[in-house]
Amino acid sequence: MTKKILVATLVFLLLASIILSSLASLIMPFTARAENGLYTSAVGGCVLETTTGRVLFGKNKDKKLAMASTTKIMTAITAIENCQDLDEKFEVSPKAVGIEGTSLYLRKGDVYSTRDLLYALMLISGNDASVAIAEHVAGSTSEFVTLMNELAKKIGAKNTHFANTHGLDADGHYTTAYDLALITSYALENDTFREIVSTKNTKITNGEGENRYLKNKNKLLNTMEGCIGVKTGFTDDAGRCLVSAIEKNGMRLVCVVLNCGPMFEESKLLLETCCNLYSLVDVTGLYNYSKEVKVDDGRKKTALIGTKEKFLYPLSNYEKEKLLKFEYNLPTCLQAPLKKGKEVGEIKVFLNKDLLFCEKIYTIEDVKPKTILQRLKEFAGNW
Repeated sequence: MTKKILVATLVFLLLASIILSSLASLIMPFTARAENGLYTSAVGGCVLETTTGRVLFGKNKDKKLAMASTTKIMTAITAIENCQDLDEKFEVSPKAVGIEGTSLYLRKGDVYSTRDLLYALMLISGNDASVAIAEHVAGSTSEFVTLMNELAKKIGAKNTHFANTHGLDADGHYTTAYDLALITSYALENDTFREIVSTKNTKITNGEGENRYLKNKNKLLNTMEGCIGVKTGFTDDAGRCLVSAIEKNGMRLVCVVLNCGPMFEESKLLLETCCNLYSLVDVTGLYNYSKEVKVDDGRKKTALIGTKEKFLYPLSNYEKEKLLKFEYNLPTCLQAPLKKGKEVGEIKVFLNKDLLFCEKIYTIEDVKPKTILQRLKEFAGNW
């Protein structure tokens, strides 16, 4: 009996070990997420602070991937920048009728303004709206796509190429999480774009007075404080994609997740964690150098010096306290006469070993040479 119990115990322990090992491998990603807050199951991901361009989080951020309807971010900003009158009504092109995928269900003879179709494009992701916009603005979808690619190049999205206006899977249609964050950051500088993508619900009216009611598919607009957009997407190749943005604590953050199952939950986690970890710091307020320098042969013995520019940068408390370094290059003495605004030195700011910023130091007052009376007094004193 004892032998049987021993064998049973050993078998139980072995099975328990296997089960615990399996459970550990399953929960490890979630443990990592709980420890540092920066985890995503997305194939590609990026969080970008838009005013400085600093990447706060990246996972395969430069990997070329399908982007689905997040394509429409570029479609929208290209249309806004190239349409002379967003409120002019026009009859939609027959080529826009019957486009597959998500749709506004445009019909032959429908009349809308470009602005109305932009709302349909960004709130309900109308593929037909994207074609109607392109045909109206550029004369054809091919010409419009050329404009999209030219703008991508201008923005600096080097690993992006568009083959259509809606994001349906196609050869030569790809982006990266980083590029898409750059494109979105650029687009959010436009007031019209920002107003459209932050709209939760709206109504558009066609030329016959028929109303269409649109509800934004981006759930984060209703569930996350400070969310200002931007766009959802899904295709078989791209998986679930989301570009989201938040304005909080003086920062504007753009989050991109490509091919991410729980895209809303993980985007919210990434944005909230980055908002908690980082703050926009005025690095110039941390300078520690003497604000005056000795002057030789001047009416004053010292001259006031200082910097002109502010430098704001998102930093964690640890980076601010432990990794931020300053290198000062200043003379010990200057020769009179001195003019206000004379460059006399520089400050270099490093984050760990990376140079973040270099700023010049200037005189902020005039210092004239000594008067004859001063020179005579000095001469007499030395004598």
